[in-house]
Amino acid sequence: MSDRMATPGEIGLRYLSLGYRLRKVVDDGMTAGGLSLARTKVLQVLDRRGAMRQSSLAQELGHAPRSVTQSVEALEREGLVERAADPEDGRSKLVSLTPEGARALAAGTAAGERVLREIFGTLEREQLVDLGKLLDAIAAGLGV
Repeated sequence: MSDRMATPGEIGLRYLSLGYRLRKVVDDGMTAGGLSLARTKVLQVLDRRGAMRQSSLAQELGHAPRSVTQSVEALEREGLVERAADPEDGRSKLVSLTPEGARALAAGTAAGERVLREIFGTLEREQLVDLGKLLDAIAAGLGV
């Protein structure tokens, strides 16, 4: 960039563009390791929270119930999750992680961490600290 001060809008657009590219690189690396970023997120929630209704899973992920249903069906076909009737409400299904799903989650997480280490490992310690502070400030501006 030139010496002129970039506007918040310009910086925001650069950040969004870089974030999109970073997500794609991480997703590609994870997919090569056997599990996409999106699918890993589903399994992470189940690993952390245990068996849960699909509607709760959708809410936790911030996705539409229909898209989560499609993801869960695909994961179930591959044996990574299983669905069972909810004992409290027979109309609902509980989704849980299978042992195979736990293994896939571990592999997917490791693949993602490798990619992130490759990218962020190029930064000096002080740059990482500064980046962490900047991300905290951005998150605070979002109210998260």
